[in-house]
Order: sequence, then structure tokens, then C-alpha cells
Amino acid sequence: MMARNFLLVALASLLIVSVKAQDRMPPIPADKQTPAQKKAIADYKDLRKADLTGPPWTVLLRVPDLVVPSLQLRLHNQTASNPLGPKLTEFAILIAAREWTNNFEWNAHARAAATAGLSAAIIAAVADGRRPERLAEDEEIIWDFCNELLHNKSVSDPTYARALGKFGEAGIVEAASLEGYYTYLSMVMNTARSPLPAGVKPPLASFPK
Repeated sequence: MMARNFLLVALASLLIVSVKAQDRMPPIPADKQTPAQKKAIADYKDLRKADLTGPPWTVLLRVPDLVVPSLQLRLHNQTASNPLGPKLTEFAILIAAREWTNNFEWNAHARAAATAGLSAAIIAAVADGRRPERLAEDEEIIWDFCNELLHNKSVSDPTYARALGKFGEAGIVEAASLEGYYTYLSMVMNTARSPLPAGVKPPLASFPK
């Protein structure tokens, strides 16, 4: 009887995992797309010079009017006018992705962060949920700013003053916007249970509840 009960519990656990892992909002087949969705896909391709494939875009396509504004924010993050620069931008993105345990964004941006010059040790610490050691001054400011904003829903006066002195008001708006934007994308994909690309293992473990 005990062995039978154990088997039933194990099967139930596997079923729960299977349901949890299910992609709730897979790509919409072309023959099921509305005219508004097709226009959003065409506008996306015109702006990004690439086809709309994969999350978060395939999820956002359920509300076509969200696709282009969301893409424009993403494209801004890659422009030279971004006052934080590529390394700190990617650092801020990883902080948000880790906070929400969003493996899709982490998988994409961990590589981008390394390419932009963020050290492997810092990336590993963020993945573990630890404060990285040996942060440069600008990295330390971004870490403190983003973590305070995410955890406290505000930024303390000392942290704000340091960020203002280093990055100016534009940099502060940029950092806050990055946490908001990638929180938005993470929330959308976590709700949709968007899967990683085929063959990629989740790089982030869930934080203890």
C-alpha cells in the first residue's frame, strides 16, 4: 500500500510539473492571425529588420498595439544615446531577470552582458541571488539602485545622490525604466510560461518561497 501511495504521489508531481511547464501562449499560426496582428508583425519587421519570432513578442501579439511600443523601448536600450552604456544596461537587465526568475531574458542577456564587459563573477553572483564582490563604482551604484527599487519600491536618498552624481537625471530615468521594462516583459512571459529555446536548460533556480 505504501509503495502504491508513493507511486501515485510521484505521478501527481510529474503531472503538476508538466502542467506548470506548459506554454500557455505559443506562437499564433499565420492562418489564425487577425489583420491587426499581421500589421503588427509587418511593423515589427520594418523596425527591427528581422522576423517576429519567439517570446516576448509572440505573447504580446495577443494585444497587437503593444508590439511596436514595446519594441521601441527595446531598441532604445541598444542606442548610443543610452546614458548607462551597454555594460550597465545589461547589468540592470540581469538584475530584473533574476528578481523575476525569468530564464528567457536571462538566457539572452547573460551572453550580451559578458560581451559588453560585465565579468563572469558578477554574472554568476547575480544568478545566485548574491551581491557581487569587487564591483566597480558604477556597477555598485547600479546594483544598489536597482535592488532598492525592486525590493523597497523606492530608492534611498544616499543611493539616489550617488546615481545622480555618476549618471545624471537621464541615467536615473534610464535605470528605473530598465527595471520597469524588464519586469513588464518578465511578468508577461512568466504568466504565459514562455519556454526557453529548444535544448536550453533553465540557467536560474527559483528563489526559496
